[in-house]
Amino acid sequence: MDLFHGLSAFSLTPTDADGIVQTQALSALIDHIKTADVQSIGLLGSTGGYAYLTREERQRTIHAAVECLNGTIPLIVGVSALRTDEAQALARDAQALGASGLLLSPMSYTPLTDEEVFQHFKAVAQATDLPLCIYNNPGTTKFTFDVTLIQRLANVANIVAIKMPLPADGGFTDEIARLREVTPSGFAIGYSGDWGAADSLLAGCDAWYSVIAGLLPVPALKLTQAAATQNLEKAREIDQSFAPLWSLFKEFGSFRVMYVIADLLGLCSIEPPRPILPLTEPARDRVRQALLHIEVLQ
Repeated sequence: MDLFHGLSAFSLTPTDADGIVQTQALSALIDHIKTADVQSIGLLGSTGGYAYLTREERQRTIHAAVECLNGTIPLIVGVSALRTDEAQALARDAQALGASGLLLSPMSYTPLTDEEVFQHFKAVAQATDLPLCIYNNPGTTKFTFDVTLIQRLANVANIVAIKMPLPADGGFTDEIARLREVTPSGFAIGYSGDWGAADSLLAGCDAWYSVIAGLLPVPALKLTQAAATQNLEKAREIDQSFAPLWSLFKEFGSFRVMYVIADLLGLCSIEPPRPILPLTEPARDRVRQALLHIEVLQ
């Protein structure tokens, strides 16, 4: 399944203060990503603020992105929701509107058991014919997929990939090997957490699900290509140029920083959904300096 391979660039979802998607601004962001030859575009993931949007606004988001892409780049759409029936409906919406694949995380208020997560993912995977990627994001969901649960889910029809968080010990090679041992041939293993992209790609993962590629697709693609060809020196050089930005991602959260970058690049001037607050002017200046470090504003 080539869909969940290579560089996947995740876009912001511009909204107004009432949570209404600004489709013109979204199209501008999608057009910007199209300047690089990314393998896919991710929509309505964490960077896309899916948890802050109604079903109707998610539909508007997908429709606008599909119309803008016109089949040029595959589109992975997040369909996470608190209720299983709601996630199934979102999955059907995504398929009807032209998505290429799905991304699902185990959203919850009440902490979920492994069996509850298994049944939830199985039900959503069976709701459409689209390939589905497991979104293992304990930072937001507070749920961590262990190897046994991943193995079970990897044998469910339509579940063909996983988006992993960065391993705490940095042991990408061992973790990828363990996952490949228990998952079917062709099951795609990718990572998020942009500051670990170089290491995960050099270790042989299948995909980088990238926040920064949603706004800086060209340098992100260069990093991906250098790592994919095992050009260690080049990959480290590019990764080092990103280092000030990675530090800001860790300090403030990539979600907040991305809104500043979009504004500084002149792509759209929007604020994150409340209660998330915009970064202060001193923080914005640090973002500006980090961008200058990778020479995107010169």
